Amino acid sequence: MAKIAFIGLGVMGYPMAGHLKTKGGHEVTVYNRTFEKAEKWVAEFGGTAAKTPREAADGAEFVFCCVGNDNDLREVTIGEDGAFHSMKSGSIFIDNTTASAEVARELHAQAAEKGCGFIDAPVSGGQAGAENGMLTVMCGGEEAVFEKAKPVIGNFAKFAGLMGPSGAGQLTKMVNQICIAGLVQGLSEAIHFAKKADLDVPTVISAIRGGAAQSWQMENRWETMKDGKFDFGFAVDWMRKDLGICLKTANETGARLPVTALVDQFYAEVQAMGGQRWDTSSLIARLENAEKK
Repeated sequence: MAKIAFIGLGVMGYPMAGHLKTKGGHEVTVYNRTFEKAEKWVAEFGGTAAKTPREAADGAEFVFCCVGNDNDLREVTIGEDGAFHSMKSGSIFIDNTTASAEVARELHAQAAEKGCGFIDAPVSGGQAGAENGMLTVMCGGEEAVFEKAKPVIGNFAKFAGLMGPSGAGQLTKMVNQICIAGLVQGLSEAIHFAKKADLDVPTVISAIRGGAAQSWQMENRWETMKDGKFDFGFAVDWMRKDLGICLKTANETGARLPVTALVDQFYAEVQAMGGQRWDTSSLIARLENAEKK
């Protein structure tokens, strides 16, 4: 059993921290910006609620974090009451936030100055994956630090792998989001086309789902997309944040992402339709909304 802190109890962090307590049997202290959320977690899982990230991390062997963006991450690590101020030498900070590779490298260097490990470890699998403890975790950092943290990460993951040095986890998550953007747009157009061609969508999907067109998006979202239901996971606002990171990094590295840039603008149209909190499969809504104009 390890002493663990978990910072950030959103739709992903809340169940992830729960698995560390129930499946891992660890001693868990949680922090959330809204303290009532931390109290709710403690009431459900046990453990302790802290008033600041510094307090949560005090004496912890592993400090997990899942917050919103680069600025949130800096605030809970190196801010006035940040976790880095109380972390002990030899402890490991595991960041499950989807953020930039730049901030990962920055915080990795600052953690190293304190004698602490730092792993950028963004996750994929959505809310369902977090709740079921079946996330994919893409990690960047030193191999020895990763191997020490891997069994603990395994409490909420079906896969955890080291992608390379600091920042590589975040870069791999960008690859993931680039793939998803294209896949969801393609599936949206396919379902829309099938409807306009007066095909029976379930029959069509049953014919193609076992072939080259198969994807997780098709298996898990075709039916809700067909029915115009978009309350099943990762929100459009979050996807636009992630794609913004992808496009900024592409500009810095010289990579060309024409489809990703286009789909990002399509998501902006979905936001303008009021779909900020719809899940990413809502790209089909802008196609069908265009018919009504």
